[in-house]
Amino acid sequence: MDIVLEAKHIDKYFKKPVKFQVLKDINFQIKTGEFTSIMGKSGCGKSTLLYILSTMDTNYTGELYLQNQLITGKDATHLSYLRNKHIGFVFQFHYLLSEFTVLENVMLPAKKLAEKSVVDIKQTAQNKLKMLNIEHLALKKASQISGGEKQRVAIARALINNPSIIMGDEPTGNLDSHNAENVFSIFKQLSEEQGLSLLIVTHDEDFAKKTDRILLMEDGKML
Repeated sequence: MDIVLEAKHIDKYFKKPVKFQVLKDINFQIKTGEFTSIMGKSGCGKSTLLYILSTMDTNYTGELYLQNQLITGKDATHLSYLRNKHIGFVFQFHYLLSEFTVLENVMLPAKKLAEKSVVDIKQTAQNKLKMLNIEHLALKKASQISGGEKQRVAIARALINNPSIIMGDEPTGNLDSHNAENVFSIFKQLSEEQGLSLLIVTHDEDFAKKTDRILLMEDGKML
């Protein structure tokens, strides 16, 4: 199996109000098609680690590899391109633009990447909505759909550029158990049928237990 993401000796310090080490020698790999969850108490460094892995935070020591390429030390423009092309994000809050239609929201990351024509992007977006059984919502405004539907739209948007890995920060944290189960099933299907890697920070033990692997964190360390 290929390695999609690898962290080597990642350390992170917060400088204020006093110097404090928030991540301590983090080492792990995510392979193609692997569905991994990260668990740990609040404040153990899970979200901080996710921001580093997603290339949004570059203030750390150690090495980060995406698709076997060292990305530590790359400039912001290059990281922005890599992030948009290879990493799909699903957050606890869906961050949809309420005045845009569902279809327009899903198309946004692909328009930013600008590697396909708008016609192709629209077609891809429609395919992703269909895959998630929400193609009937395509022309509705994002403000007009339910919470569970919004999270599915957020997943479709995360998939638009056919990323190598999906990263989630508490993606079921705001959902009832029925919708949380739906989101889990979608992720599982993506991992099994499309060989997509997933790395999900969660507090939901039921969710984590059903993933391929759980990475436990405590006091900034991987256990």
